[in-house]
Amino acid sequence: MSQIEHRSLGRTGIQVPTLTFGGNVFGWTIDQKTSFSLLDALVEKGLYFIDTADVYSRWAPGNQGGESETIIGNWLKQSGKRDKIVLATKVGMDLGDGKTGLAPARIRQAIEDSLRRLQTDTIDLYQAHRDDSDTPLQETLATFDALIKEGKVRAVGASNYSAERLAEALKVSEAQGLARYETLQPEYNLYDRKEYESGLEKVASENGLGVINYYSLASGFLSGKYRRPEDASKSPRGDGVVQKYLNPRGLSILKALDRVAESNNATPTQVALAWQIARPSITAPIVSVTSLAQLDELTKAAALKLSDADLRALSDASAGQA
Repeated sequence: MSQIEHRSLGRTGIQVPTLTFGGNVFGWTIDQKTSFSLLDALVEKGLYFIDTADVYSRWAPGNQGGESETIIGNWLKQSGKRDKIVLATKVGMDLGDGKTGLAPARIRQAIEDSLRRLQTDTIDLYQAHRDDSDTPLQETLATFDALIKEGKVRAVGASNYSAERLAEALKVSEAQGLARYETLQPEYNLYDRKEYESGLEKVASENGLGVINYYSLASGFLSGKYRRPEDASKSPRGDGVVQKYLNPRGLSILKALDRVAESNNATPTQVALAWQIARPSITAPIVSVTSLAQLDELTKAAALKLSDADLRALSDASAGQA
């Protein structure tokens, strides 16, 4: 097992590696057999923090949601490695048939469905996938609090909350004596910095929240895969990536990544992740791969230590709007 640094996940008492593996690929871009081999390798390499959601991957043709959890559950049953991983999932996105939001009855139904699919008795981190302004925060948090007391969940977290609503939720928990959100899952990477750094980061830092950010490679742009308009054809999401990121600022970031990667005998992907890992408020960026070869690259990213000069160069190149 590689010597990957471990960090406390906020105040949960849970220790995690400096990268989180995003389970959205299971049952979407890779089948169960490939997923099993990846999960085995993740544990072997020390990247044992797995994040999924009940909605993964409803968007894929023929899927209805729950596919990722089902594959993870099948792997847990076959491998017997439940005690080897930290397991996170989420609730709140639209699953159809009125299954959406964070009302108590919805959470109650969702947790039982997730536990069944995951074939486990306890979820280590249960996250509100997005804010639900139609349900009072107190009702949502009281339900999460009950799940912790029942032993079905160890800790709860928030994803896609605004800084204002996250701060409000934390105040409600404190005032009512309820379990609080111990983690935050925001969008954050070298390109998309503004929303997190302008408000969420302060709330997370002041309250000791663990932060596991998604889109850590900006949908693959920060890997250097998309450098010209013609590169849009490299993946189904290529058009959107090129349209959003292939601009003077994006190209400036890629140039800085190339320079730092070359001087560290690393890849742009590894450097982009190492920059995030080095940020004091970030616990473990979320990243996905679909092959064992790509997984090796992640292991090296988790071990890469950039110099202060490298970190400054990347921050300067990515400064500005977005």
